[in-house]
Amino acid sequence: MKFEAPQIITYHERKIIGLSMRLSLNQNKVVQLWRAFIPRKNEIINRIKYDLISASMYSKDHFLNFDTTRIFKKWAAIEVSNFDHIPEGMETTIIPGGLYAVFQYRGLSTDPSIFHYIYGTWIPNSIYELDHRPHFEILGKKYKNNDLESEEEIWIPISVKRPTQ
Repeated sequence: MKFEAPQIITYHERKIIGLSMRLSLNQNKVVQLWRAFIPRKNEIINRIKYDLISASMYSKDHFLNFDTTRIFKKWAAIEVSNFDHIPEGMETTIIPGGLYAVFQYRGLSTDPSIFHYIYGTWIPNSIYELDHRPHFEILGKKYKNNDLESEEEIWIPISVKRPTQ
């Protein structure tokens, strides 16, 4: 499959409200997280858009010695204008602003090939490196879970590579 080059965007911070869970790729409980969140999403009254946000927060060394058992925090959330109203049992966090590579993806949500391309081909061959900020996907109106015609935006935090000594 051929993937297009991303847009490089400097973006402001995002405030999100939702549910989160600690998990690993081996013990992937993302389906349970979304099943808990979707029925409650309309409780969030201060949302900016109706797009869903799927965010992943990794430790600083998460990608150095990649291990599918390494734990990270996964969010099912919606972007909000403020934290004035937080539904009971939900959490808040801020995704810091900065430079992002934004990939337009079309296809199955269970197909990992886009991530193999991003982390295994695009980043190593670009002038960028991963930055230590949350990675996230925007699941908009064209997103259809596990459908070949589904579309989403994949936001990868980046910074310009530092020259090696």
